[in-house]
Amino acid sequence: MSENPSVTPAPPSAAAPVRIEVRDLSKRYGEHRAVEGLSFTCEPGTVTGFLGPNGAGKSTTLRILTGLAEPSGGQALIDGVRYRDLPAPGRRIGVMLDARALHSGRTGLETLRLAAIAAGMPRGRADEVLALVGLEGAGRKRVGGYSYGMRQRLGIGVALIGDPAALVLDEPANGLDPDGIRWMRRLLRSFADAGGTVLLSSHQLSEVQATADRVLVIAGGRLVREGALAEVTAGGGTRVAATDPVRLRQAIDAVGAACTPHGDGALDVALDAADVGRLALHHQLVLTALHPVEDGSLEDVFFTLTDGARGDAGSPVGAPAAPSLLEV
Repeated sequence: MSENPSVTPAPPSAAAPVRIEVRDLSKRYGEHRAVEGLSFTCEPGTVTGFLGPNGAGKSTTLRILTGLAEPSGGQALIDGVRYRDLPAPGRRIGVMLDARALHSGRTGLETLRLAAIAAGMPRGRADEVLALVGLEGAGRKRVGGYSYGMRQRLGIGVALIGDPAALVLDEPANGLDPDGIRWMRRLLRSFADAGGTVLLSSHQLSEVQATADRVLVIAGGRLVREGALAEVTAGGGTRVAATDPVRLRQAIDAVGAACTPHGDGALDVALDAADVGRLALHHQLVLTALHPVEDGSLEDVFFTLTDGARGDAGSPVGAPAAPSLLEV
């Protein structure tokens, strides 16, 4: 059976839009600081890409948002309340954090029917979603026999089963081939265009750039950049480097100009080249680079913002594994 039939995505039909808001969120595991002072919002009608190196705090943030972990401080809210306080969470927000947690002994159709029951949806919703995610030919096959890409599709199906107005997805493109990635991109785009809210964590930066309206970049548990995709990747300003980078940064900070460190030790400054040159002359700085910043890729921006950030595989010691309704 082909994993990647051409499927027309269906938009959410939930009446009320959903707003996701994270306010000054922090989380510690012993001495480990996973998240610190994180704040952002995701508005209806948008796809927000949530980016950061391994160990940056993305998964921890999503676990808190979806009620799988308690914050050490701050709040993560859906429609102004915690996930656990939503009367029917699956009808408001669909979640996929780890498709590998799906019960391997059940069939794809059984998995979706159980999810439909849990969400208070009619039995026929499972068949609709099975077709939507392109698995109607494998519905009676046990999940243990699914490829990783098929499991990802089924996990997205579980997230969609309650016909929610928001989606929170962690690495949904993992395991999908190019046609499957294109299918997912169309699905998320049509979902947002119909008024849905999407928060998407991914390491596949090219796919985020092709899909997202906005991006959040975190490193070391802190927000380092947020904005519309076009703004984040836009050029403008000047890239500058000097023999004394500390004094250069002090001079720029003194005039209040925004600047972002670049991976090679340079700074991208929100001033034109002539103004940067005059500033360097005034402070008697020897410049080693001075040129306009061109539009870049999301990958370029990501590595500039997260250069030197510590990364580690998996959750910090003490972080419990994510439970799954479908494993019990």
